Amino acid sequence: MKTRFCYVLLSLCLLSGLLALPAAADAAVVRAVMFYSPSCGHCHYIVSEVLPPLLEKYGDQFMIVGVNVAEEGGQALYQAAITQFAIPDERLGVPTLIIGDSVLVGSGEIPDQLPGLIETYLAQGGLDWPAIPGLAEALAASAPTSEPPTPSPTPLSAAVVETAPAATAVVPTATAAPTIPGIVTDDGGWRARFARDPLGNGISIAVLVGMIVSVLYQGIALTRAPGEAALRRWTWAIPPLVVLGVIVAGYLAYVETQQVAAVCGPVGDCNAVQQSEFALLLGFLPIAVLGLMGYVGIGAAWGVARYMPDPWANLAKLALVGMAWFGIAFSIYLTFLEPFVIGATCAWCLTSAVVMTALFWVIAPLASPTWSALRAAGRAPQPEP
Repeated sequence: MKTRFCYVLLSLCLLSGLLALPAAADAAVVRAVMFYSPSCGHCHYIVSEVLPPLLEKYGDQFMIVGVNVAEEGGQALYQAAITQFAIPDERLGVPTLIIGDSVLVGSGEIPDQLPGLIETYLAQGGLDWPAIPGLAEALAASAPTSEPPTPSPTPLSAAVVETAPAATAVVPTATAAPTIPGIVTDDGGWRARFARDPLGNGISIAVLVGMIVSVLYQGIALTRAPGEAALRRWTWAIPPLVVLGVIVAGYLAYVETQQVAAVCGPVGDCNAVQQSEFALLLGFLPIAVLGLMGYVGIGAAWGVARYMPDPWANLAKLALVGMAWFGIAFSIYLTFLEPFVIGATCAWCLTSAVVMTALFWVIAPLASPTWSALRAAGRAPQPEP
């Protein structure tokens, strides 16, 4: 609801500037187009944090129209922009903002470069709308009429650019509009979302079940103290698993922070997952960056447990156990989102989930003997008699 409110509020701001065009005809005006998706966390950041201060600062001198690529006609207009500006495959995705001949992609480029471009183009006397085929028709359709349109419970088109009480801008609906990578829409509930990719989402469910079973098994196993041989048997696997996790999370962090298209492979749609609203924690921290920090933390704790004396070694082991439990719980949550909420599966994310599950199996048995050792050394609370 909050996200939709932000988009409606932005729509009113953007179109109010468009309708004020005749009054500002003599002033230099810079015009831009932004392609977005309501399910994109990076788009939400641009809409709610980056654009409002610019709209307030420049007023009628800065006009921007948003195009929802989750709608059919919006996809067609986005595809026309891709062709017109020769946007390479590695830069496909939203948010994409076009101003003049400049194409800004992602929540990094837009806030970094847009203010400077606005100043540059204002100093040059203003800038017309980008040369995107079909955009002129959409803007013409948004011109105010003498009578307000009759309210309708259904959209006028499957490709609304922006709406306001006095006018509606509509992109002509294209026949056989192309599918835009990384776009996920809410259509028909979880069954419909699962049906978008039965194979990939089925693999997600299999991994999800495996993680849940692992948690249940290790939870029960906490009541039994494993032998010393069992504890030492697989600890050698922690460093290589951490390295693998760092590679996977590091690549996803690169995709997230640099706003490039991920190499997904034959199963799933990594870009749909990475561009969803769930790719950011608290609206600003990429999940992949959090995962990278987690793997580095596990590696550091293993190093302390391996090479430092007690009690630091035992404390590090407890830290390992805590991070392993948190890591698998968070992985369960993220893996659940893919088939049932997002409707797409990320092979890289599943790989990270499997790595975290393997680390959990190796680390979880350390809990009971380590806690017992700390209690015996007087480093943990003793039970009351």
